[in-house]
Amino acid sequence: MFSWMGRQAGGRERAGGADAVQTVTGGLRSLYLRKVLPLEEAYRFHEFHSPALEDADFENKPMILLVGQYSTGKTTFIRYLLEQDFPGMRIGPEPTTDSFIAVMYGETEGSTPGNALVVDPKKPFRKLSRFGNAFLNRFMCSQLPNQVLKSISIIDSPGILSGEKQRISRGYDFCQVLQWFAERVDRIILLFDAHKLDISDEFSEAIKAFRGQDDKIRVVLNKADQVDTQQLMRVYGALMWSLGKVINTPEVLRVYIGSFWAQPLQNTDNRRLFEAEAQDLFRDIQSLPQKAAVRKLNDLIKRARLAKVHAYIISYLKKEMPNVFGKENKKRELIFRLPEIYIQLQREYQISAGDFPEVKAMQEQLENYDFTKFHSLKPKLIEAVDNMLSSKISALMGLISQEEMSMPTQLVQGGAFDGTTEGPFNQGYGEGAKEGADDEEWVVAKDKPVYDELFYTLSPINGKISGVNAKKEMVTSKLPNSVLGKIWKLADCDCDGMLDEEEFALAKHLIKIKLDGYELPNSLPPHLVPPSHRKSLFKAD
Repeated sequence: MFSWMGRQAGGRERAGGADAVQTVTGGLRSLYLRKVLPLEEAYRFHEFHSPALEDADFENKPMILLVGQYSTGKTTFIRYLLEQDFPGMRIGPEPTTDSFIAVMYGETEGSTPGNALVVDPKKPFRKLSRFGNAFLNRFMCSQLPNQVLKSISIIDSPGILSGEKQRISRGYDFCQVLQWFAERVDRIILLFDAHKLDISDEFSEAIKAFRGQDDKIRVVLNKADQVDTQQLMRVYGALMWSLGKVINTPEVLRVYIGSFWAQPLQNTDNRRLFEAEAQDLFRDIQSLPQKAAVRKLNDLIKRARLAKVHAYIISYLKKEMPNVFGKENKKRELIFRLPEIYIQLQREYQISAGDFPEVKAMQEQLENYDFTKFHSLKPKLIEAVDNMLSSKISALMGLISQEEMSMPTQLVQGGAFDGTTEGPFNQGYGEGAKEGADDEEWVVAKDKPVYDELFYTLSPINGKISGVNAKKEMVTSKLPNSVLGKIWKLADCDCDGMLDEEEFALAKHLIKIKLDGYELPNSLPPHLVPPSHRKSLFKAD
């Protein structure tokens, strides 16, 4: 077992939540430095794929990258979450955000320009310096004391251009910058406007830069309140069709539909849908701090697998090169044959095709290298990574699971996340099983006369109907037996295997709740307990 694991086991009783996170972070950093980094350096991985990871990459808060065409509401979305303006924020119908803005927590409000940002060792942006001044002049960090930013950081990107505008050069490789961020963030949110579903060439290339990061991608169909229900169905279908042509995955991407800004809805027909979608998106974002360690572990595994494959490719090219004559011709031949080499290496080392880098990009990069200067295969370096993947990772995964159980649930708080967690505007408040929670009168009473008529047609004896007779009526709902069984347990308050008129009315009310599309409670809420049973139940409690 690792020494850092031993220290954790010995000090678990006195270690707090922050110490636990630091221990996991230290374990990840240790694995990378001892097992993966030597392999990367030996085969020039950083020149071909991604710069070496630094301490800040392991210690930074979860990050969210927002990407979309101009005027789809990216900056407005950030303001909606924070409920506060941030330095550098500009909102308008034209392409206003022309920079990458890292919105992060700070004790005082202010901004840091890109050139100063990439020399700060406490920020995870040092490796962005390789994109040059043209990019750094369009990069800044906006810091402000906001509760939301204590848990996450948000990256706002320039609006992606369409039409003639996309032919204008930005002065830096936009897609390469997006790929750099995609490898390090926890969530990538693609924003679409309900009135602008076309995916421009630049947007298509940007989405392709997220290859291998499909699990991080979420899609937001914004400004959906500006169309009616029929149009929204067509818009949703058109969006899925457009995405299907760009994102080559068999799974359907999760699309959140809504209007993400703090203004009145223009069309309220789908208000309930928008609220449910917003809550789903909020839950996804709120869970990021809790899943941060697992995400970093997952990214380290992906990086290690790619480093292994890269080593096999580079060492194979080195092995095939002649010692003296014909080096250039052989180099051209090997680059041309790279797809065949991939297949050969897959068979020889039992590697999945999905672990290999894109052929075309690799061929273009290899044009600039002298293959004779590459290193031959070093089995010990490969064995070190294999050992990490087969045993060390599982031990670290177990440690992360233990820490998740021992630490309090970490959720993003503040801003828009607080507006729907408590009070009458919480999702589902006053609906389904929660209906009538604030009323003095029993909520079932308003429909009880109708239920009583049914009750007396079921041959009650001494004011109660048997389970057999109750079943005859309950099965007319066409709900499955598993659901009806749960309703019976909830309604039979005194557990005597029979239902009196109040219990029967409650059963019918619960059936109505389920048929209306709501979930049943696991235990009967106090406000649903029939009045004649409240004293006995509360005494039992």
